[in-house]
Amino acid sequence: MKKEYDILVIGSGLGGLASALILAKEGLKVCVLEKNNQYGGNLQTFSRDKLIFDTGVHYLGGLSKGQNLHQFFSYLEIIDELELHKMNEDAYDKISFGEDDIEYPHAQGYENFVEQLTAYFPNEKQNLESYCEEIQYVCAQFPRYQVIGKDSYNEEILHLNTKRFIESVTQDKKLQAVLLGSNFLYAGDSENIPFYVHALTVNSYIQSAYKCIKGGSQITRLLIKKLRQYGAEVHKHSEVSEFVFNESGAVSSVKTKSGKEYAAKKFISNIEIRSFIKLIGEEKLRKSFLNRVMSWNPVSSCFSVYMILKPQSFPNFNYNIYHYSSEDMIWNAYRYSKENWPETYMLSSTPSKHHPEYAESLTAISYMDFDEVKAWEKTVNTVAEEHERGLSYERFKLEKAEKMICALEKKIPNLRHSIQSVYTSSPLSYRDYIGSFEGNMYGYMKTSDNPLKTMVSPRTKIDNLFLTGQSVNMHGILGVTIGAFNTCAEILGKELLDERLKQMINKNEN
Repeated sequence: MKKEYDILVIGSGLGGLASALILAKEGLKVCVLEKNNQYGGNLQTFSRDKLIFDTGVHYLGGLSKGQNLHQFFSYLEIIDELELHKMNEDAYDKISFGEDDIEYPHAQGYENFVEQLTAYFPNEKQNLESYCEEIQYVCAQFPRYQVIGKDSYNEEILHLNTKRFIESVTQDKKLQAVLLGSNFLYAGDSENIPFYVHALTVNSYIQSAYKCIKGGSQITRLLIKKLRQYGAEVHKHSEVSEFVFNESGAVSSVKTKSGKEYAAKKFISNIEIRSFIKLIGEEKLRKSFLNRVMSWNPVSSCFSVYMILKPQSFPNFNYNIYHYSSEDMIWNAYRYSKENWPETYMLSSTPSKHHPEYAESLTAISYMDFDEVKAWEKTVNTVAEEHERGLSYERFKLEKAEKMICALEKKIPNLRHSIQSVYTSSPLSYRDYIGSFEGNMYGYMKTSDNPLKTMVSPRTKIDNLFLTGQSVNMHGILGVTIGAFNTCAEILGKELLDERLKQMINKNEN
């Protein structure tokens, strides 16, 4: 039995679910297929000892009323039910270096951002103000970043380089490092990355920074609940194994591993772009497109250590810590020496439900190259498909966790006395659960020398096949959400979507 739909979405990451919901709201018959046991891609959470841990979403920006992610989530009708907790307004992130005891704050609100850092850099107030102005100017140039607006990119802005820009703003090496301190959010490359990536990322959090209570998977749950209200179907354990084409070269249906067939008028792929190419067959795509995608380098992967703490043993902190072994590390934080790992880490805490002044768990993340786990790359281990990777892998993870705890203790002496149990995830976990190539965190490396090289149109050469997700242009919750609206604008027409967004904004303002 072939089921027929208007739109079939492959993959239930944020890009796929948001696209599906935008189209279902227009009355289209939509179906989403997910191969895994859990929906949501990078929004997935897992639980250990009855506590929830995030795999990808550690905090969200731009979610206060009137800000862009708030407006997109309003349109998707999930904003009112999201359980959020605002982070420390004077320091949602704290940046530190080596043995230096000072933690430099990134604050919410541009005036506050300048004011908090001026306390540490009293001669740099004007430079900090120009940094903030430039960030807001660059963001304003981006299509859809302001929800409705420009159609096209300002090419000049795409070529701005982060390193050159930061060096032009201030000569103070320490301040340069502090401003780049959260570059973990775009994989720690501040030397080659276009400045717009830095600007779009940082701007969101300076506007407002929140944590998702109960983890990022609540975004998934709310989107799926809405999809079902609009009559869409969402199926897990449904891995697409083949695209079927008609005589005119369009996609007519897909087949899943379990032998089911789903037909549709249009298809959206929200799976990793290399997996997509493999699935569709290289011969179906333009040579130039193939060569371009295959020449991209994946962003670094990471290794995460999740520490469950003894009750009421460790004070909670309502900000993230980004720590670097030295200021110089900041430019290429993802390039580390194995001997000195971890040379950088991000640390965040989760408050205890009954005693919120104490933390119930900590998560520490550092970069890790896929090469370090290559020995086990042939193994797959997920909830749906459990396989042990063997003792050598367990030993490898234990060693890394121990190294991480030693590094954290330099900053937080005697931390290990508060730890009850420790869990870890490696680049293989990210690859197996999220499907990212070599477990990369954010798709592929962007460079200011050739910014268009890694930008992909949501339209493919095949008439009724579209792309969405983090491999298409911007990563992160906001980047992927904007991407979903761009993909749907190709299907519904930009005018119609803009009109819908305008109606929503006017309604919210009155």
